Amino acid sequence: MSDFSLKGLSWLPPAPNDFRKRGKSLVEGEENVQPNDLVRLGSCAMNVDQLTAFSKTIKKLENSGKLAALTKVKVALLSDGTTEHLIPAIEGSCPRHGFVAEVYAPAYGQAVQEALDPESGLAAFNPEVALVVSDYRSLGMSSPHFSAESASETVAIALSKIQAIVRALAHRGTTTILQTMPAPAEPWCGNYDRRIDGSISSMIEAFNRALFELASESSAVILDVANLAGQIGRSSWFDHSYWHRAKLPFSMDYVPLYADHVSRVLSAIRGKSRKCLVLDLDNTCWGGVIGDDGVEGIRLGQGSADGEAFLAIQSFALDLKKRGIVLAVVSKNEDAAARLPFREHPDMLLKEDDIAVFLANWNDKATNIQHVAKTLNIGTDALAFLDDNPAERQRVRQMLPEVAVPELPDDPAFYPSALAHAGYFETVGLSADDAKRPDQYKANAERAVALEQIGNYDDYLLSLDMTCSLQQFDKVGRTRIAQLINKSNQFNLTTRRYTEAQVASMETDPDIFDLQVRLVDKFGDNGMISVLIFKKGSQEWICDSWLMSCRVLGRRVEEAALSVVASAAKQSGAKYLVGEYLPTAKNAMVANHFQKLGFQADGEADPVGTLWRLDLETYEVPTLPMKLVLFDQHPEPISETI
Repeated sequence: MSDFSLKGLSWLPPAPNDFRKRGKSLVEGEENVQPNDLVRLGSCAMNVDQLTAFSKTIKKLENSGKLAALTKVKVALLSDGTTEHLIPAIEGSCPRHGFVAEVYAPAYGQAVQEALDPESGLAAFNPEVALVVSDYRSLGMSSPHFSAESASETVAIALSKIQAIVRALAHRGTTTILQTMPAPAEPWCGNYDRRIDGSISSMIEAFNRALFELASESSAVILDVANLAGQIGRSSWFDHSYWHRAKLPFSMDYVPLYADHVSRVLSAIRGKSRKCLVLDLDNTCWGGVIGDDGVEGIRLGQGSADGEAFLAIQSFALDLKKRGIVLAVVSKNEDAAARLPFREHPDMLLKEDDIAVFLANWNDKATNIQHVAKTLNIGTDALAFLDDNPAERQRVRQMLPEVAVPELPDDPAFYPSALAHAGYFETVGLSADDAKRPDQYKANAERAVALEQIGNYDDYLLSLDMTCSLQQFDKVGRTRIAQLINKSNQFNLTTRRYTEAQVASMETDPDIFDLQVRLVDKFGDNGMISVLIFKKGSQEWICDSWLMSCRVLGRRVEEAALSVVASAAKQSGAKYLVGEYLPTAKNAMVANHFQKLGFQADGEADPVGTLWRLDLETYEVPTLPMKLVLFDQHPEPISETI
């Protein structure tokens, strides 16, 4: 049987023998280190010592100014236990998910005090994200109660401590991650344990339920350590000797795994989770080689262990598609042969319509993967690639280190487990638009074909029969709005990030004018594709945030949005719109955004960037190749224009 270990992070390739030497060469080299150099070295299974060494390497590169721009997240680790050893582990794990982190932890036992004190070290650190680490022992739930009332009071006291931290963090605008608690493996009443309210396991279960409710109320994110400990076994997760000696919350053996889970949640918060699963075909989606074995000869379907295993792989891919993950195919095959099972094999679960981009040829797979990203108009860092061939996996890692490529065991029955536990598709929330995303990307590829056929771009836009719907923020769109705000990097004028709770507060803020923008055309519904936030003033409205999905670039949606903002501002009595562009490593594409829309340069923004001003008296609404539908806060259209 194949060895698949969560503790060993089996989906990652092992660290090279010269791991430390490679890190040292990055620090001592004369040239600046590119982001992919760090991703390449960090995308391996490291032990605690290696993670610590890698964290030091990252800090040295940052301090010397040699590390080219990677997204950086400031993280606070709030716990009543000992967590100093977790800091380098988390910092060392983050590059494999495409960003770097700076982690701060208060002194032992000072988490609550620092969270509440506006003059504390935590306040000075000003974290973007704070992870609140809950442990049943430090929260007073280490002893059972015979009385249900006493148990309930104990849970309430423990929860009140977490609530106080959450309120303090929310006041600062910090995104909060709440960590669930695993229950100890030792029962109080044997098999009756979970039936009595006063057992430790029952109190922890009640606490976790309340934690989920608190997360929903406060728009916090959950790190489900209770589930993680259950996956590997609670008796293995806890090491009581470490707790008694040093107040370490769990076994040192699982520090790398825990750190990876923290970093993948941070990645999801910052919109860096993978969007597309690229599938190999032969011996990945079916057993055998279609070009040699034919449809009748491949192993797929009920009745054999291999056939059922490959069905499970396809089923898992379809499950991912249900929640918004786009599917693509890259296979070294003749195109006609590669498509035969999709069309003719009776047990094939995946159909051609499930695949947004289908590439079967004899080109290098790394080249084809780049083509997939280009066709879908997403970055290669948004892709994960599943291939049974270790040589192909290694080649893609060498050429495209930003692409997630899981190691796979010999037995295909474990392929879904490897992909699931790797956490490439981590999410912190699901919206109705997520379910539509695969069809949206597939339709985008069809639009590219239509453009090639029509040729003239203006005629092409008219042929799309577009309808652009605009309305202010509401509860229905809240999750998707927060996703876009935190995921969009390229078409994003200021790259300001807001939590779901902050988005909710904007819905009723009289000093804010906000818009969520959707686009539908003859190929399908693009869903919500743009978000705008303007701060109202008596004479001028200032653009706080303006972002848009890159898959609708060039469709003139930004002009449509501006016309709505300009109309609302004029009706309020304002004279000007003020735009702000704050440059980042990824948003150079919108450096001239305001200029293209008719704004005039208006000086420099603080600390860096440019300001732009639009005179509403001279602004003229353009003729657009789409129908505009404007909504108020309710789902009733208040006006339509062509």
